[in-house]
Amino acid sequence: MLLKYIKSKISTGIVATILLVLVACEKKPQEILITPDNFYQATDKITEVMVHDIFSPPVAARIYAYPGIAAYEVMAMGNDNYQTLAGQLTDLDAIPELEIKEKVNFKLAALVAYLEVSKQLVFSEDKVMNYRDSLYQSWENSDSETFSVSKNYGLQVAEHVKEWMNSDHYHETRTMPKFSVFIEDAARWQPTPPDYMDGIEPHWGKIRPFVIDSAAQFKPAKHPDFSLKKDSDFYKELLEVYETGKKIRAIGNDSEEIQIAQFWDCNPYVSTHKGHLMFAKKKITPGAHWIGISKIAAKKANADFDRVIYAYTKTAIAINDAFISCWDEKYRSNLIRPETLINQHLDENWMPVLQTPPFPEYTSGHSVVSGAASTALTDVFGDNFEFDDTTEVPYGLPVRSFSSFNKAADEAAVSRLYGGIHYRAAIDIGLKQGRELGKFVIDNLKMEKRNIQ
Repeated sequence: MLLKYIKSKISTGIVATILLVLVACEKKPQEILITPDNFYQATDKITEVMVHDIFSPPVAARIYAYPGIAAYEVMAMGNDNYQTLAGQLTDLDAIPELEIKEKVNFKLAALVAYLEVSKQLVFSEDKVMNYRDSLYQSWENSDSETFSVSKNYGLQVAEHVKEWMNSDHYHETRTMPKFSVFIEDAARWQPTPPDYMDGIEPHWGKIRPFVIDSAAQFKPAKHPDFSLKKDSDFYKELLEVYETGKKIRAIGNDSEEIQIAQFWDCNPYVSTHKGHLMFAKKKITPGAHWIGISKIAAKKANADFDRVIYAYTKTAIAINDAFISCWDEKYRSNLIRPETLINQHLDENWMPVLQTPPFPEYTSGHSVVSGAASTALTDVFGDNFEFDDTTEVPYGLPVRSFSSFNKAADEAAVSRLYGGIHYRAAIDIGLKQGRELGKFVIDNLKMEKRNIQ
């Protein structure tokens, strides 16, 4: 009996010792650190997926905007320096309230909301999910309880934003008629080489804007009356496109104008035809280029995570409304592209430096969007903000440097003349249209509480 008792005590002691060792070795929760780099990487991933999936410029702007708004709303819930966008953006209601804020990592929840909304907007959901799941695993390994609570809140906000997003008339425009071309009208847009595609997104003006009252609120001044008389303003603008193209092509690819045109091309799908073969080069859109600039500026300013989201979201909202405004005018005026008229009336062998995109000419989309985006970024980071634009480096183009966002916008706009795809009026008036719209956005969107009167 004594021996049995001793063995029992020894066994109990061993078990107790093992339990103590296991408890001592149990991993303690580690703080989940979320930095601006996490948001930069997430936006880069979405840009990568959009380039792969090939989205038109207006659709790409929508894809950037809604996830940014979701992330911003989560961030603002946890930061008293920022104001919710509920009641400011058209039809957006307040996001779900939190009973106990202390348990939520708002930066983590913002990224969850951002990726969850993004996932619904792209074709290659698996690419977003694989990236998301790698983050989830890392965060859960660090602190499973904080991760679970924060993730659940991020998902709640994402569902709220997606429900609002799905009422912006995008889905209705998917079933609307294609754009009809009336060739007997000499001024009306016609499909252009090399693919002669239908006009894309002819109903984009019906998409619900965020801040502007309607798609037509910033309707630009009318372009010069169509005329092929040599003394008309329209013909002079046509001749300017033709002669500029000839001049810079004679210089070759070393021409500063060609380098500017290529840098700001931002055509998401450029096709090349060689005999019976056709291949395409995928690139970013104009909106994506300015989203890239917002990242460059935020990094240079050493912005913290919350300010990065603020800058990104304000810029994305301005870009989105700029595309709605611009596309409303494009399919109202339905103006023919320079390439078509030059080939018909001046030189059948003339080709623009850039491939003409498949939609009407007036106003210039890049000009409108650049005007709006540069105005938003100037509001965030200030005027005369010098930066090196590395956005196009991944696509084989060099760095260009600018003394301000407005100077970059000026160059982006005139690049359309050098590229041979726009008349002067579409560039100058488009830039004005974008800047006026951008000012309206920053004047009416109260995001920082210190700016609220």
